[in-house]
Amino acid sequence: MTEGISMSPEELIGRVDALVRQYPIETSDPRDFLEARFDAGLAWVWAAPGEGGLGLDSTLQALVESRLAEKNAPLPFSYNPIGIGMTGPTLLAHGTAQQKSAYLRPLFSGREVWSQLFSEPSVGSDVAGLATRARRDGDDWVVDGQKVWTSWAHIAGRGLLLARTDPDVPKHAGLTAFVLDMTAPGVEVRPLRQMTGEAEFNEVYLVNVRIPDSDRIGEVGEGWRIATTTLMNERFSLGGTMKRDTAEVGAEVLDAYRAAVDRGDHNPVRRDEAVRLWIEANVNNLIAERSAAATNRGRPGPEGSVLKLATAEYRKRAANFLVDLLGAPAMLVASYRMNRPRLPLGQEVPETTSAFLRSRANTIEGGTSEILRNILGERVLGLPGDLRVDKGIPWRDIPR
Repeated sequence: MTEGISMSPEELIGRVDALVRQYPIETSDPRDFLEARFDAGLAWVWAAPGEGGLGLDSTLQALVESRLAEKNAPLPFSYNPIGIGMTGPTLLAHGTAQQKSAYLRPLFSGREVWSQLFSEPSVGSDVAGLATRARRDGDDWVVDGQKVWTSWAHIAGRGLLLARTDPDVPKHAGLTAFVLDMTAPGVEVRPLRQMTGEAEFNEVYLVNVRIPDSDRIGEVGEGWRIATTTLMNERFSLGGTMKRDTAEVGAEVLDAYRAAVDRGDHNPVRRDEAVRLWIEANVNNLIAERSAAATNRGRPGPEGSVLKLATAEYRKRAANFLVDLLGAPAMLVASYRMNRPRLPLGQEVPETTSAFLRSRANTIEGGTSEILRNILGERVLGLPGDLRVDKGIPWRDIPR
C-alpha cells in the first residue's frame, strides 16, 4: 500500500456515489467520466494520490469496481484494453514521477490509446531474442527494427517498446524499455487482415525513430524485468477478459444444445460434450475469482497464467462444438465472413462463427499455450527445464 489517506469502505462508496452524481453516467461523455474517476483516486485505489489512487489497501479496489458496475459505469478497459491491462500497471510499477504524471490520466480515460511492441517476425514466443536496436545519440535513442502482431497499433497514440541496447551480452540482459510516440517520424503501421475479415493486429516498422531518454522506462538493460511485469499483467488481463466471455459461452453451449435437441438431434456424445463444456466454464470462473483475489491482495501468482491457458483452450473447443451444431450452414457463413461480400438479404453472420474464427488467436496472444505450459511446468510444478543452447551466450553470437 502507498502512503495516502485513511478511508473506510463506507467512505469509499460515498466517494464513488459522489462521482456518479457529479458526472451522470447516462449523459456524460464516458471519457470525461473516466478522467473524473482518475482525479477522484478511483482508478487504482492502491496507487499514490495524483496517480489515480488514494494510497488505500488494494483489496478495496473490488469494492469500487462492484459499485461502479451497479451504476453501469463505463469500463476503461473498453476504450484502452492494452493501456489498462498491460502498460498502465507497468508504468505504475516502473515509471518515473514525470512519466506517471504525463501518461496515466489520458491512458486511463482512453484519450490516449496504447499498444505493446514486443513480438517480432523471427521471435514470436522468444521475446528476449528480439533484434530491434536502440542506439544512444546524445539525449535521444535512435531505434530501427520491425514489430509484428501489435494489437491496436493502428489507432494507438503511444506504445510500450522493448528494444535491444546491448548486443554483446546474453539476450535477456541487453534489453531496455521505452515509451514510443506512435506518431513520431519513422514509425509506419501496416494492419494485418485476419481470417475474420478484421484487422486488429499490425506490423510496425521503425526507421531512425528518435526517442528522448526521458521516455526510457527503468534503467538501461532492465528491459526484461519490465517486460516480465507487462507480460504477467497481460496474461491476467486476457484471462480475466476471456473469463467474462467464457461464462457467456458456457450458457450459449447449453442453449445451442437444447436447440439441437428440439430439432431432433439426440446424439448422446454431443450431450456429454455440452455438459463437460458447461462444467469447464464454471471451473474457469472459480480460477478467475482465485486469481483476482490474489491480485487484490498484492500477491499475483501463477493463477493468471493458469487462467489464460485454460480459457484460451476452452474457447477454442467451445467454438468448435458450436460450429458443429450449426452443421453445413456454418461453412457457408464462414466463407461469407472471410471473403466479406454483401450477405444475402436478411442474413447476418452469427456471433458463433465469428468466435470460431477468432478463437485461434486466443491460444497465441499473450503467450502461446505451449509457452504457458512450459512456464507452469518449470516454475510452478518444478519440472526439469528444456535444454537452452543460447544460455549465457552474447546475443550477437546466437544464430538467427
